[in-house]
Amino acid sequence: MAVAAKLKIMPSGPEVDMEKLKEEIKQQVSDLAEVRDFAEQPIAFGIKALIALVMLEDAEGGTDKVEEAISRIDGVESVQVEEVSRI
Repeated sequence: MAVAAKLKIMPSGPEVDMEKLKEEIKQQVSDLAEVRDFAEQPIAFGIKALIALVMLEDAEGGTDKVEEAISRIDGVESVQVEEVSRI
């Protein structure tokens, strides 16, 4: 069974290139999940959060490995799971 997860990714600052960040996220999680979509959510002071919709297998540990992979990317401040649903 597959799971859809919505992740909120906070960049380290407004100078982070969001398009480059999207590509790096796709590369980092390619073995773990499929990135279906991205959206940008304004936060404050020119900072935008990146909302990623990812599809992954329903396995033990859930989104932990995906979160860890994204957290290691330069320019990522934090990763937070907003919602998870089975499909």
